[in-house]
Amino acid sequence: MNQRINRSIRVAEPVLDGNEALYVMDCLQSTWISSKGSYIDRFERLLADYCQVPFAVVTNNGTTSLHLALVAAGVGAGDEVIMPTLSYIATANAAHYCQAKPVFVDCEPNYLSMDPERIKEAITPRTKAILTVPLYGHPVDIDPIRDIADRHGLLLIEDSAEAIGALYKGRPVGSLADASSFSFFGNKTITTGEGGAITTANEQLASRMRFLRGQAVDPNKNYWHPEVGFNYRMTNIAAAIGTAQAERLDIHVERRQQVAQWYFEELADYQDLFQLPWAAPWAKHSYWMFTIMMRPKLAVSRDQWAGLLADVGIESRPVFYPIHTMPMYLERSGSYPVAEECSRLGINLPTHGKLTREDVRYVCEHAVATWKSLYRSSSKSLQRAA
Repeated sequence: MNQRINRSIRVAEPVLDGNEALYVMDCLQSTWISSKGSYIDRFERLLADYCQVPFAVVTNNGTTSLHLALVAAGVGAGDEVIMPTLSYIATANAAHYCQAKPVFVDCEPNYLSMDPERIKEAITPRTKAILTVPLYGHPVDIDPIRDIADRHGLLLIEDSAEAIGALYKGRPVGSLADASSFSFFGNKTITTGEGGAITTANEQLASRMRFLRGQAVDPNKNYWHPEVGFNYRMTNIAAAIGTAQAERLDIHVERRQQVAQWYFEELADYQDLFQLPWAAPWAKHSYWMFTIMMRPKLAVSRDQWAGLLADVGIESRPVFYPIHTMPMYLERSGSYPVAEECSRLGINLPTHGKLTREDVRYVCEHAVATWKSLYRSSSKSLQRAA
């Protein structure tokens, strides 16, 4: 197990097998390479249609798209934004950029989404918005959260960076909240290299985001800026890549679901060891990542496990560290046992559209074998200590 072998399976890899090169060359030949050009409109239209909403606003990355959605919706200094602690750091940072306070809540253990009961407990007179996260591609059970938001007059924003292609009760992620933010980083289901977007059914909000995205320039008076805005624009080249990706979005999602199905088949006999990422009856999981968690009584060091996988050429990534454990957001008084346990026990296996059935079989064989070797070693150490 300690010797490296000449094989490499990356945890994520973009699939660029559509019209990406053709559209990029079109940008170069036309010289429309910056933040104006036909592909920006085309990409936005494809995203809006896919998410079954009237509007999509593309940006230069997923973090700026989330920040843009929050600030355009009126989140500002002194406000509180309720969000899951089990998420990528950008979820909290986007609220912090608005000078708002991230208020963390624990998740439920099955689908790693915010626990609605914890949301209720976190609401104060300063609460402005609830920020949900469909983690790793599984949609949030949004209806009870929408009920809470409506009852208290709160904005409902979704950090959907990882969940394009997921469905909730037949409705696409991207249509479930007042605004939904996506990421198109190179490891996402579709990519523009770096890029983001916000989808919404709110025309006023979409207009506000477009205004702020381009340095808040007056639409009727060029180079006149009545407010402080942002340079969050996507380039036409990035949108050209995104257009080609979005044209085949269903195919990209189906490939990941096929990879997930192979994982389920290969790991079917090991569910006493690992919790597998089954979808809820009301959900279509897009499987941005195939996430497995060790059973608590059978846990070994997650990081040592990842190291042994790397030794046999398999790249993995940990389930996110809860945000409340980060130095700038450190909380010593809160209680987040589910998120902390999921982080300790969870690992993401390679998940992308280039994997073959043989790749998945290889990953699973070594995931089980390396876990067993660590478990045997830890059991022997415990016996010696006793």
